[in-house]
Amino acid sequence: MKVALGWKTHSGWAVLIVIGEGPVLVDRQRITLVEEGADWEKHPYHAAAHGEADVLVKRAVDAVQRTTLQRMREVVEHCRASGHELIACAVLMPGPMPAWSTAEILAVHIRMHKAEGVLFPRVLCEAAEACGLPVVAIAEKSLEEDACLRLGISTARMTQQVGTLGRGAGAPWGKDQRNAAVAALVALGKEIP
Repeated sequence: MKVALGWKTHSGWAVLIVIGEGPVLVDRQRITLVEEGADWEKHPYHAAAHGEADVLVKRAVDAVQRTTLQRMREVVEHCRASGHELIACAVLMPGPMPAWSTAEILAVHIRMHKAEGVLFPRVLCEAAEACGLPVVAIAEKSLEEDACLRLGISTARMTQQVGTLGRGAGAPWGKDQRNAAVAALVALGKEIP
């Protein structure tokens, strides 16, 4: 079966939804994107405020890239071992961030949150590309509108279909799971019947 991945990130972890043709929910997971026991990697800019900033941020970003690539490879392998043809990966993206230096980010606390909020989706996109997957980056702010336009359906129909997927899955099926499912549907590129 052809499947697509949908990701919704947080600091240090992400919700993964795998949707197959039909559409059907193939899998859902909470994936950790940082090394075990390295909680500072979840918030590298906050950690950098108390040390040698550029070195610490680079070390954290490198670690997040390694761990995220490993997790992506595991997901890809699991899909293929299950007999699925993985055709694309969608990542929900925050709004863009100005090209601030590390010092500029650390100067304003809200910028640290913004930088960390941009880090994990960007690294997931890079990991998917490194695994040879086409990446669909979707602005989370306009997800519903973009998805309906791309899929050629109404908001009501999309909400109904995603709700049906969730009822079959059981809890948890919150906003993160629903949005990641919509992203996966977009990546799958199939109109919802």
